[in-house]
Amino acid sequence: MTATVKAQAGYASIMVPLNLGSGAADRVKLAASLADRFGSRLIGIAAEDFILPYVGDGLASVDALLIEESKRAVSADLARAEAIFRKAAGDMKHLVWRSAIETPRNFVLDQARAADLVVLARQAHHDPVQGGMSLSPGDLVMSLGRPLLVVPPDVSYLSGKHILVAWKDTREARRAVRDALPLLARAESVTVLSIGPDAEDQGAEDVRDYLVLHGVAAKAVLQTDSAKHAVNELIDFATEHGSDLIVSGAYGHNRMREWMFGGMTRDLLQASPVCCLMSH
Repeated sequence: MTATVKAQAGYASIMVPLNLGSGAADRVKLAASLADRFGSRLIGIAAEDFILPYVGDGLASVDALLIEESKRAVSADLARAEAIFRKAAGDMKHLVWRSAIETPRNFVLDQARAADLVVLARQAHHDPVQGGMSLSPGDLVMSLGRPLLVVPPDVSYLSGKHILVAWKDTREARRAVRDALPLLARAESVTVLSIGPDAEDQGAEDVRDYLVLHGVAAKAVLQTDSAKHAVNELIDFATEHGSDLIVSGAYGHNRMREWMFGGMTRDLLQASPVCCLMSH
């Protein structure tokens, strides 16, 4: 990096992975607006698998031509992703672009070392399958080692004025609150919501007091008698109170290379109409 980016306490470096889905530009615009707010460097990244074509018993020269043609197609996709990134980011000063012919998951996990926050969109139902450029938010959040901001379809801006913290007294939730502090500190209101029959035992008031010490306008709300599923309760609360960001721990474990999620993590990733900042 040739220039030094000076930022207030917050996110000095924000990363946004790109694919060629319909919401790619919106995702970059959201990440760019956050980078502008925090004076951050914005890193755009993209990777695509190179799938070796099956050529049967063809001649070696034909094989080489097909391989080169496949590589050119991948390079063209990466160039299109870069063009989307640069156009959507506009005239931001501190822009970085990185791309590779590689498995997207591995590339993102490697490159995340350069970022404080990673912004990733949830795929829209009408989006075509992204094939060699596809990324799973649920898979990434469990391995990233960085907070992941998951953006629902058709969202291009995050004000963060009213934030909802989905509180459960776990390591993951504590880390999510700490990772979200730059956004929480700038919010007009923050609600620490604990749901369930044991809500009074989860220490939501302690979290509220901790946030207040950090200059956050926070309050604690306990819902012990809810008859709804916790995720439905969270989403309903966010909708009723105008929250545009939910902060939550991400829960799950690795089993046979497939991530098995806690119900709240899975359902939030699939259904939340607002952005979710998650940490594991």
